[in-house]
Amino acid sequence: MSSIRERNKELILRAASEEFAEKGFAACKTSDIADRAGLPKPNVYYYFKSKENLYREVLESIVEPLLEASAPFNQPGHPAEVLRAYIRTKIRISREHACASKVFASEIMHGAPHLSAERTEQLNAQAAHNIACIQSWIDQGLMAKVDPSHLLFSIWAATQTYADFDWQISVVTGKDKLDDADYEAAAETIIRMVLKGCEVQEPA
Repeated sequence: MSSIRERNKELILRAASEEFAEKGFAACKTSDIADRAGLPKPNVYYYFKSKENLYREVLESIVEPLLEASAPFNQPGHPAEVLRAYIRTKIRISREHACASKVFASEIMHGAPHLSAERTEQLNAQAAHNIACIQSWIDQGLMAKVDPSHLLFSIWAATQTYADFDWQISVVTGKDKLDDADYEAAAETIIRMVLKGCEVQEPA
């Protein structure tokens, strides 16, 4: 029974991510989510109680990976290694959580009305920590004197665009879906721009 419950919740959560990403919170109907999940509509309410709760669960499904992506900043490390690992993880999140990333982006653009105060505080605290780490590397002479906040914003923009603007990327590349080589090229390109642009030396 537990495995069936988890399977159904996963089906509903995935369907909800896709529906919310396509239509937004207000226009999305629980019946459409149920249809996409291939489950009866009452199941949505049984597992998640309301559309609002389900929407928050979709946000949770992306917030946790975003926080985990900063793990390299939370321990001692060389800036080249930390930034490389961070960028690669952010690209992976955009690939594996594309719909949830779009929902998160829309939520942020609307002032994060459904994001809990606790999650907002965690995300802000982690961003502040990452910025402080970058500033410490600058102070140690390990990288150029760039604005650490705007460097972080630039990395967010460069990596999250592969989820949030996938339609545009598909049109420009002429591909319905990017493959492993495309994501590898994306990661390497962003890493090269950041490390070279910030004059970060590779560790000895």
